[in-house]
Amino acid sequence: MIRIDKVTRKYGDNVAVRDVSLTIQRGEIVGLLGHNGAGKTTLMKMLTGYLEPTSGTIAVGGADVVANRIEVQRQIGYLPENAPLYPEMLVQEYLLMMAELRGVPADRRPRAVALAAARTGLQQHLLRPIAQLSKGYRQRVGIAQAIVHEPALLVLDEPTNGLDPVQIQSIRDLIERLGKTSTIILSTHILQEVEAVCDRVLIMIDGQLSADAPLQQLLQSRTLRISVREGTDLKATLGGMDGVVAVRREGPDADNDGYVAWSVDLAEQSALGPNLLHTLQQKGLDLASFAPEHRTLEGVFKQLQREHVARQESAA
Repeated sequence: MIRIDKVTRKYGDNVAVRDVSLTIQRGEIVGLLGHNGAGKTTLMKMLTGYLEPTSGTIAVGGADVVANRIEVQRQIGYLPENAPLYPEMLVQEYLLMMAELRGVPADRRPRAVALAAARTGLQQHLLRPIAQLSKGYRQRVGIAQAIVHEPALLVLDEPTNGLDPVQIQSIRDLIERLGKTSTIILSTHILQEVEAVCDRVLIMIDGQLSADAPLQQLLQSRTLRISVREGTDLKATLGGMDGVVAVRREGPDADNDGYVAWSVDLAEQSALGPNLLHTLQQKGLDLASFAPEHRTLEGVFKQLQREHVARQESAA
């Protein structure tokens, strides 16, 4: 569906996106993460044909975005962070106008608007002025205009920004439903959004793609948290084993008096864990706990940032 190959975008001497390559298959819901200034919006603007890459190529549905911009844009629905709404218009008027702008034939526009309204839960609000809608329903109108032409690719930039918890859950449910018929790229700095609806995660740091993996794979840990009786040198016990990368003493176990917490980093995510547990039991060690480290997307993000900073310092 999408192929991005060695794409760089510069603004003068500033490199906003640096040598990014990735592919996205049809039907995926992909989360694009990064702090403000990480390059997310620039990448989306290039993907949608608003900006041209300084170098590299982008193709959507097999068509090059630069050479076939209009053809590509017909395949895309786009909700920017600030949806382009006209408060004085009725919802139905606005969606009919957007259907016309998106090239929907005149005889198909009423049906296209009705379908977009049904998919976004706006059926009862079509004859209301947009100015009278809550912020959550305005976001629904923004999404409806993005899907009124039934695009193959849907790009959503911060779709739940500023919404209350009930509205956020409603938009999440809507995105999951839309993912059954469209490829979706969800750009956000809210990590919980990605954990809630995305199959795959892209993380950008300082214009570079720092991670690209299925969400569950990204959250799998290669670190074991082991608590043993104080006085046990776990580093001496496990330090030389194949597949053990590092053993670190973390300090007293706050949950178990007289025990010490250790971290054991493995070369692979979980294959060695059962063997290590068996080894420790055979040696008769007194264990209070033995479990994989609980990883969150926030933790992964912070780790990638630390590694990025370390690489920069090393290169300086």
